[in-house]
Amino acid sequence: MAASDAKHGKETADQKPDERTFEALVRRLEEVVGTLDAGDIPLEKALALFEEGVSLAREGHRRLEDAERRITVLLEDGTEKPLPAGGGDDASGGGAGRAAEDDAK
Repeated sequence: MAASDAKHGKETADQKPDERTFEALVRRLEEVVGTLDAGDIPLEKALALFEEGVSLAREGHRRLEDAERRITVLLEDGTEKPLPAGGGDDASGGGAGRAAEDDAK
């Protein structure tokens, strides 16, 4: 039934990280961190949760990088430029340094 649930968009605890939605990965990672922060678990269980958390974090990071690449490809038509990795823009002062760099060229 778990495989059927995964196909229909239902999240189950026994799914691998790559079978979950990004939002489900984040929710599970928050649960793992909360449990580890509480500190009321045996060492072996803490290690297992830590391993799961690292796996979830890596998968989430991979998916974010994939999304960033997809956005970059979509914006390659020349009409828009992707935001810098820091997310700064002219309204927040992030563009002032860029303008100074352009003037120096």
